[in-house]
Amino acid sequence: MKELTSLALDIAKASGATYADIRIIERQSESIMIKNGRVDELATSTNYGFGIRVIANGAWGFAGSFLVERGEIERVARLAVETAKASALIAPSELRFSPAPVITDSYASPVQKDPFEVSLEEKLALLSQAEETMRKTKGMSIASASMDIARQKKVFASLEGSYIEQEITECGAGIHAMAIAGNDIQERSYPNSHGGDSATAGYEFIESLNLGEHAPRIAEEAVQLLSAKPCPSGELTIILDGSQLALQVHESCGHPVELDRVLGMEASFAGTSFLTIDKLDKLKYGSPIVNINADATIPGALGTFAYDDEGIPAQKFDIIKNGMFVGYLTSRETAPILNQKSNGCMRADGWGRLPLIRMTNINLLPGDSSLEEMIEGVKDGLYLSTNRSWSIDDKRLNFQFATEIGWEIKNGKLGAIIKNPNYTGITPEFWNSCDAIAGADEWRVWGLANCGKGEPMQVAHVAHGAAPARFRDVKVGVGR
Repeated sequence: MKELTSLALDIAKASGATYADIRIIERQSESIMIKNGRVDELATSTNYGFGIRVIANGAWGFAGSFLVERGEIERVARLAVETAKASALIAPSELRFSPAPVITDSYASPVQKDPFEVSLEEKLALLSQAEETMRKTKGMSIASASMDIARQKKVFASLEGSYIEQEITECGAGIHAMAIAGNDIQERSYPNSHGGDSATAGYEFIESLNLGEHAPRIAEEAVQLLSAKPCPSGELTIILDGSQLALQVHESCGHPVELDRVLGMEASFAGTSFLTIDKLDKLKYGSPIVNINADATIPGALGTFAYDDEGIPAQKFDIIKNGMFVGYLTSRETAPILNQKSNGCMRADGWGRLPLIRMTNINLLPGDSSLEEMIEGVKDGLYLSTNRSWSIDDKRLNFQFATEIGWEIKNGKLGAIIKNPNYTGITPEFWNSCDAIAGADEWRVWGLANCGKGEPMQVAHVAHGAAPARFRDVKVGVGR
């Protein structure tokens, strides 16, 4: 590999590049789903290729190929430089590029049980047991259980002298129950919706989810929702469980602090941001108990790695501190605008894509309350769990979320199940209404494996730590 990366960098330099890097990536994946007693999906894939990124005449150029051999690397390196020189003809100004340490290192995410060594029979048995339990529940319509495993091996080398090897293994799984009566469709998921939960870990993570143990409850709740009370309309106190709060953090904090989005460099697919540079260190984003950080070093979290795709070490830093907005996710190109160095948030979803600023593990830090105490402090409200849908504007300001299930809170106690719960708000107003957050013993990290951004769209794997939290005077029952 070193011979091939050196060749690419030498050709790029000889062709006129002032900076160059190369990523050689091999990705292996497997997906399994059992649905209503049958194997609905069984797919394996391997993807291998390289991408070369350069700066020439003060502009970016990029090219890649699936053919990892000397002649192709030479051709692609020259093509990347030609592209940069062509881009320079219309570039508004020469880009600035913050310094980076020169690093030689290797990293592999911890794995106790290699998922690719586990037999297909064992995997199918685990999923089948959970799916069959749900399917046989009276009133159930559709039951499914799924798992996804992946391993990515990446070599990064730069003209500055860095050479980094990384191997990251990911595992995830989940179950989904659907009950249907006429036009009414109700869903329940575990451990989370949209595919379950994932981590940078081995097969031991899938086993730790204990899908079969939770299958009866999930199926029963889906059926119970068909006859449940509808979500009330008005302004109420709500408590969000950790999984729903994780997505709230993702959409209303994680995306708007991506500096390329703020600067208009990433706008066409997913919008810009209300967190413009003039608000840094000035905007009261939330109440004083709201603290949010980015931490790419959390063991086992889905947004954890050792180095980003510019060779910058993984880092931990504040985004919201005691309610004040204090930090962005940056790259080597965007950080100099703030007179900073990159905080290591550039990642691409494969060898054929340019890196973009992406979330790592964006976390709402624990408070000093508990779910029980928060419920006791509510006279009339709702406890909402597990995301069902979301909508947020292109500046990440106005939002609406729906969850799979809710419960009434009456005089400090959980009451009846609520169907089709939903709530809406404006991001700073919502976070300023937060008056309690559960403590560290109820805090956990939730993996999110479907974060889309860019054109062509790239899918990033990120994560969010959260514990249940309470928000006062929130609009619920939107449009009902």
